[in-house]
Amino acid sequence: MAKRLTDRQVRNLKPKAQRYEIWEEGSAFGIRVFPSGIKSWVLMYRYQGRQRRMTLGRYPKMTVAEAHQAHANALLTLELGEDPGEALIDARKLDRTSPTVGSLVTLYLEGWAKRRKRSWTEDERILNKDVLPQWRNRKARKIARRDVIELLDGIVDRGAPITANRTLEVVRRMFNYAIERGLLEVNPCAGIRPPGKERRRERVLSEEEIKVFWNKLSSANMSEMLRLALRILLVTAQRRGEIVSARWQDIDRKNGWWTIPPTKSKNGLSHRVPLSKLASVLLDQLESITGDSDYLFPSPTRDGHIAERSVSRTVLRNQKHFGLERFTPHDLRRTAASRMASLGIPRDVLGKILNHMDRSVTAVYDRHTYDPEKRRALDTWGRKLQNVVCPRQGTVIELQSIRETQRATES
Repeated sequence: MAKRLTDRQVRNLKPKAQRYEIWEEGSAFGIRVFPSGIKSWVLMYRYQGRQRRMTLGRYPKMTVAEAHQAHANALLTLELGEDPGEALIDARKLDRTSPTVGSLVTLYLEGWAKRRKRSWTEDERILNKDVLPQWRNRKARKIARRDVIELLDGIVDRGAPITANRTLEVVRRMFNYAIERGLLEVNPCAGIRPPGKERRRERVLSEEEIKVFWNKLSSANMSEMLRLALRILLVTAQRRGEIVSARWQDIDRKNGWWTIPPTKSKNGLSHRVPLSKLASVLLDQLESITGDSDYLFPSPTRDGHIAERSVSRTVLRNQKHFGLERFTPHDLRRTAASRMASLGIPRDVLGKILNHMDRSVTAVYDRHTYDPEKRRALDTWGRKLQNVVCPRQGTVIELQSIRETQRATES
């Protein structure tokens, strides 16, 4: 009989030929020592008039402090009129059947992200880079707020606060999915604010910057396919992900339309993009490179299209080459929209070109496709852009003319 078991006492208990127990004084809580040397925490109790015994856990995996806490929890369960032994069995069954973070990541990617997000590969990258190395084998239900905060702090400490924000978004969505599927009851991300301060970007390239960007693309350190992706982005004002994932079957060259299917558009709605003469010229050049592929921008290393991040990385890698204030592919889309607005294109037409979701009451009754207005707007922008990068009145830029002008500008 021990007054109160300590770690030193339990550690020094030696096995005997027969198993034996050491009980705390005045308590039915103690440690059982087997001839094999295994030590298990045990509790004797009465439930509904019957004497019962339960094993709380093994020492040293369950420490002395943890065993005392488990003992207190069992007594509380007993006071509430429940059998702590059955509760422990249920808890262990739940622990065996509940998913690890590794399995939850797979469920989330396959069951939700791949079906609903065009950018699911970015979710996969984030989870593989920062979440799985830390939590892969941990039970998802045992991830606490403190764990999430420590994960995010580690990302911030390496100088990537915006990445920490994106990681929080993905992890929160993953745990919400688990709750929706009945796998978890609580989201450990609840109430956690993004750790990184984000500034709303307002970068719009000037006409001179557009000219420099366009002409220096020809000598930038990137593939011809990526040069065309960036030019098409500026000409059409569409999203980076919608451009790189486009298929040739989506392009109607005869009638001058590019249809972005609902599965590829950000708002889940089919979107028709008129192809200006300048856009058609660029597609002619692209078709000579990738016309045999299903995708306009096929990946050189795997099935499918190039990754969205490839476009961003190549712009970042060439910032010094352009010699301009830092800009991103999305800034090119913003530039196109801003320049069209300056040309007098109405905001509602711009919204249709950019495929922004209009949630106003009026939009519910507005079934007009805006196709004629969109075509006039993008044709006007195409002519304006042509005059900016290669001032030649009244004609569309031919490919050879583009190259000759670029060489003359750079020489």
